[in-house]
Amino acid sequence: MERKKSSALMSIGQLSKMTNVKVPTIRYYEQQQLIIAACRSEGNQRQYSEQEFQRLTFIKHARDLGFSLDDVRQLISLDHQPHRSCESAHTIAAQHLNSVRSRLTRLRRLEHELERVVSLTDSGMNDQCSVIKALADHSQCEDEH
Repeated sequence: MERKKSSALMSIGQLSKMTNVKVPTIRYYEQQQLIIAACRSEGNQRQYSEQEFQRLTFIKHARDLGFSLDDVRQLISLDHQPHRSCESAHTIAAQHLNSVRSRLTRLRRLEHELERVVSLTDSGMNDQCSVIKALADHSQCEDEH
């Protein structure tokens, strides 16, 4: 879905709709100094420019990819240094990729163990249930997970 851009100032509600980021999250990003409300209207309503729209779009995409707020903060800082080598950005992305791969490996081990436990057939009462017994006694697991 293509996001509509605007050159006029936007309210927080408009920015929320245009970026699909909830209003409390936008406020949180302001508190974290990741975005800045450009000004306030006569009614003291936050007003956002195209620059904040672009920044919020960047943050949302990075968060959708699982980058931490600290990583996002560093990437934003790098974006403000256009003549600097992008090696640092690649390093941040590579570290995140390694973290994702590590979590995937752990999730595959969890999946295997859960498949094994679920495949155990039981007939009887909970005091004989293999799922409950497996959860109560880690030594019944086949592998470390």
